[in-house]
Amino acid sequence: MAACSPPSKNDSGSGSGDSAATATSATALGGMDKLVAAAKKEGHLNVIALPPDWANYGNIIKAFTQKYGIKVNSAQPDAASQDEINAAKQLKGQGGAPDVFDLGTAVALANTSMFAPYKVSTFDDVPAALKDANGTWVNDYGGYMSIGYDASKVPAPTKVTDLLGPAYKGKVALNGDPTQAGAAFSGVVMAALGNGGSADDISKGVDFFSQLKKSGNFLPVDPTPATIESGQTPVVIDWDYNNVAQASTLSGKITWKTVVPQNAVVGSYYVQAISKDAPDPAAARLWEEFLYSDQGQNLYLQGGARPVRADAMQKAGTIDQTANAALPAATGTPVFLTEDQTQKATTYLSANWAKAVG
Repeated sequence: MAACSPPSKNDSGSGSGDSAATATSATALGGMDKLVAAAKKEGHLNVIALPPDWANYGNIIKAFTQKYGIKVNSAQPDAASQDEINAAKQLKGQGGAPDVFDLGTAVALANTSMFAPYKVSTFDDVPAALKDANGTWVNDYGGYMSIGYDASKVPAPTKVTDLLGPAYKGKVALNGDPTQAGAAFSGVVMAALGNGGSADDISKGVDFFSQLKKSGNFLPVDPTPATIESGQTPVVIDWDYNNVAQASTLSGKITWKTVVPQNAVVGSYYVQAISKDAPDPAAARLWEEFLYSDQGQNLYLQGGARPVRADAMQKAGTIDQTANAALPAATGTPVFLTEDQTQKATTYLSANWAKAVG
């Protein structure tokens, strides 16, 4: 994974940066105008693990820069959630350290001591179950686990168990390592549900991937737009918004389709947080304000992701109706893991994943 060269250390530790580093809201800093001014003085923002084709982050970054004139340094776009935490620890005190995090739930809950509490101006629109009451972490966008596939290379799957068939030999890839990456973690949960397991017991999901490997169907390759276009990974287990984005990106080259499997609808929201050691604390907080604004939330939606403020925006009439109507269909009630279920599944994966597929 290529990483951008770290920018030079900035001067955000002086003046406005000091107060921004402890501000728990824009109001605490004196209002949005003060926050914008402090962020512009810093001049840049460090993000990590944000692929441009993931939840429309490429356009989100461009829009933020266009609106505020703040350069965004995007490091390791294909990194996993755990890589974000590792980078923050390794680069602590340096100008290139991550200012903000975008994390899978399991990794986020294990590292809350690294986050700075902050409540964006639209904080009250976020359902209570999808945020920490103090703003230490807040869900930002979500989706359903899905199976993306090249329709010219494999038959259309409808259930998770279809992937064990001979037509999928050497063709099924999972987006990441489930002990480190949120998408892969939820992929295992989806496999558990699709094989008679539950959110309380994901062992059947791990068993499924063990069977998938033994049958020769599992591809130990992290999928990317390049591997999909080349045909190296013709079947990808990933969030529906990522698979839908691939279809758009590769239109005219391959016929990429997305299905949310029957009886295995797994929903999850990613977690947004500010690093308590952010070298650009004002820009970090302004970034959060942008992501949770109507503009930022609709940009997620335009990338096929479900914005966390969707209900409030629908009531207010500010949601992008066209993008909302284009979301992939799903049959059945989505399963969202609780914090306890997430921790239990994380423990099980840590103990069993490597020996199951290693």
